[in-house]
Amino acid sequence: MELGLIALGAGLAVGLAALATGYAQARIGAAAMGAVAEKPELTGRAILLVAIPETLVILGFAVAAMIILLLGGK
Repeated sequence: MELGLIALGAGLAVGLAALATGYAQARIGAAAMGAVAEKPELTGRAILLVAIPETLVILGFAVAAMIILLLGGK
């Protein structure tokens, strides 16, 4: 039972982070492409702003790994 709850917590950490990142990238990507259509010199900033939310998934994975390693390694 305890191992199942640990796995559920780790899955939620990654899953919710991925959902939030997808939502953020959809909104940022649409706005960034609109800005690039008007001013092509903003392409570098647009790419950077689309890439920033990816760190949320990496942090979610790190939290999941910590949950599994620290709580599951009894």
